[in-house]
Amino acid sequence: MFLFLVVALAVVVAAVTLAVVGGGEGEGPLPEVAPERLQDPLPPDRPLDRADVDALRFPLAARGYRMADVDDALNRLAAELAERDARIADLESALAGARAAAHVSIEKPQRGQEDHQ
Repeated sequence: MFLFLVVALAVVVAAVTLAVVGGGEGEGPLPEVAPERLQDPLPPDRPLDRADVDALRFPLAARGYRMADVDDALNRLAAELAERDARIADLESALAGARAAAHVSIEKPQRGQEDHQ
């Protein structure tokens, strides 16, 4: 019985080895599989919105997520956030300038009103 188990184990190990290495069929070991990519990548033709980020799902790799996919998404989000921050700063600066100009024009009396007092 023990001899039978040893022979059976040897046959199983040989079969698995031949399957992985390629037992004469095909051109070698297991065929290469294309890496899994994002199903729905971020839209390149418009700014991102909350729904794009909520729908973003990264494919799993052998040890977690594919770093390239995560890096691409984070770089895109960082660039868009920096662009929006710059736009907000420009708008706040323009608003402050408009308020200052309005404040100065209110404080200066007009020429015609000066003479009547």
